[in-house]
Amino acid sequence: MFDLYILETCPYCKKVMRYLDENKIEYNKLDVSDVENYDNLLKIGGKAQVPFIYDSKSNLKMYESDEIIKFLKDENDM
Repeated sequence: MFDLYILETCPYCKKVMRYLDENKIEYNKLDVSDVENYDNLLKIGGKAQVPFIYDSKSNLKMYESDEIIKFLKDENDM
């Protein structure tokens, strides 16, 4: 399971979460309005941008909602 860093008011984050929920893909939602999550986002990803997907097992790090959704679609097709 991967981590998804989001901000609840972000339309791009909502787009990714909607895709995940509709496709019943499990994830850990980490809202960057929490200082600890924000600090981890900067430490792992290097910039203050959401949505950000991170998988510690594969070291996947990805920003940009459309790229995240495309990646997830490609993974599900395998």
